[in-house]
Amino acid sequence: MTVVSAGDRARAGRQLLALGPLLAASGLALGIALAEESAARPAGPGEARLAAAMPPVRRRDFLAGRCAARRALGAAGLPVGEIPRDGRRPVLPDGHPGSISHSGGLAVAVVAARQRCRALGCDLELRGLPPEAARLVLSADERRRVMDGAASPEGAAYRVLAAFSAKEAAFKACAALLPASDAPACLLDLTVRRVPGGFLARPAGVPGCPPLKVRVHPVGPGVFSWAAVRARPT
Repeated sequence: MTVVSAGDRARAGRQLLALGPLLAASGLALGIALAEESAARPAGPGEARLAAAMPPVRRRDFLAGRCAARRALGAAGLPVGEIPRDGRRPVLPDGHPGSISHSGGLAVAVVAARQRCRALGCDLELRGLPPEAARLVLSADERRRVMDGAASPEGAAYRVLAAFSAKEAAFKACAALLPASDAPACLLDLTVRRVPGGFLARPAGVPGCPPLKVRVHPVGPGVFSWAAVRARPT
């Protein structure tokens, strides 16, 4: 597994924070946390029980993610407290939508008031994904479209990583948006198409489901992706 250096982690953190105004313009709040921070600890007995059952590396990432989510909640002026989970999905206070991701010792979270947003998904990838792994997450047509015209092996690898991250963000948003019978079961159940600034993602086999715009940003040695579905007007 690729090790993310402290310098790359710090650079990624700065670049994530610089995205705050862009996210805020869409009604989203951002929080980040480092796994080694003293603040990355359980907020109550529920999180402590969950963390205690995890192996050390997973526990570290879990607690950093919860810390990042509480920072995002605070930045949004929303209630801050313990964040349990439903399966693998975090359950934020008062049903507000949010998403958490972590990579290379850095955690990031985005949240929104439920009046602004129905579903969110984000993904952070600071470790590379080799082009040969593309077949695990992209169909043959997607591989052709994503990698066509790449100027170098490094460029092809970045495109694969961006598509993978976009699918991860869309997968999380779809899990919160769609009934379990329609939500994608794996990344290959989503199709993605490159557009300026990111990708359009659509669950395969769900007629009438509008595409999700997933925005992708280079951060540190990798990428950060996010997708937000606005609340319906009342």
